[in-house]
Amino acid sequence: MPKRAPSLPEIGLKTNVNKVTAGTKEIPNIWLRDNCQCTACVHDDTKQRLLDTFSIPKNIAISNCSETEEAINIQWSDGHESQYSKEFLEDAANTFEERAIVRQGITNLELWGSEIVENPPRVRYSETGDTQSLVTDLLTRIRKFGFCYVLDAPATPEATEQILRSIAFIRETHYGGFYDFTADLASKDTAYTNIALEAHTDTTYFSDPAGLQAFHLLEHSGGEGGASLLVDGFKVAADLLAEDPEAYGILASTNVHSHASGNEGIYIQPYRGFPVFQHDPATGIPLQVRWNSSDRAGVELPIDQVEGWYDAARKWDALLKQEENEYWAKLEPGKILVFDNWRVLHGRSAFTGKRRICGGYINRDDWISRFKVGYFGKDRILERLATG
Repeated sequence: MPKRAPSLPEIGLKTNVNKVTAGTKEIPNIWLRDNCQCTACVHDDTKQRLLDTFSIPKNIAISNCSETEEAINIQWSDGHESQYSKEFLEDAANTFEERAIVRQGITNLELWGSEIVENPPRVRYSETGDTQSLVTDLLTRIRKFGFCYVLDAPATPEATEQILRSIAFIRETHYGGFYDFTADLASKDTAYTNIALEAHTDTTYFSDPAGLQAFHLLEHSGGEGGASLLVDGFKVAADLLAEDPEAYGILASTNVHSHASGNEGIYIQPYRGFPVFQHDPATGIPLQVRWNSSDRAGVELPIDQVEGWYDAARKWDALLKQEENEYWAKLEPGKILVFDNWRVLHGRSAFTGKRRICGGYINRDDWISRFKVGYFGKDRILERLATG
């Protein structure tokens, strides 16, 4: 599981008229010239490249080089002059994991099970209109725990939508955008019924599943039940890896197809299958749990080899259903639940009566972007675009 990286070590920079070396790694001249950060090479406002990379001579060379306490200055054989901060060059020579800290918005993840019921992450709604601090606190907790409540919010769809739009735009799907529904099967999905739902992630049938999901129970009258279930997918995945690495490897490498076919004229499938567990290929850091047995279509294996996948999936499913991994809680008006759909699985118990819920989806890239700006700051993010 990812942990916050220690402060980056001083790796040492060396320069001469021919090359720049960070630690034991020589930084190629083409990379240095291509990543000059001056305003002639990078747009000052958009941070987009202005330099045509492939106009750089293949034999680009350092004509002259000087050094200050903070930076290295280079005059190139094509006549251009560049300045590189030493921190920038040290970042370029860091390991993939160290360079991924800002790019992925990695923080100290806290894995949890049923014990989270004693102290679930939460923030309080502010009537002052200070959504900036609310969103920063909310997303910081979601990045750490995978979910967070917003307490004391107005029990209205308008307030719920306003909080979600303070994070990013609400994602439109074939079900619409911001949702406000009862169990009337208005959309042909089991979420629109009153039956129990096992722990799952939503929108596995999209190539890019929703990043955040929110639920706000506005009303439950004339009945009982409907407790909400959350399971930390990263925690359970870590348990499976420790108990049965072979089963974990099967679920991390075998593509599974999904579908959404309930609504008239809608037959959605991703452009390819995806494994249950996905990782950053450069660092091995877990990125996504993708699990919804109800929406599962084919398993991408020859028919005489699928039994191994079923055996691995059975072990994963059993761990998901262990009592110590299940966090059950009742939603109520004024208590908004927001969770990371790439990490936390959700479900519910069966219920009776009228139950009205509102909420919506937010794309992962957009909420992670908002989180990173609040957590790391714009300057730190921009400084690492070339090295990340």
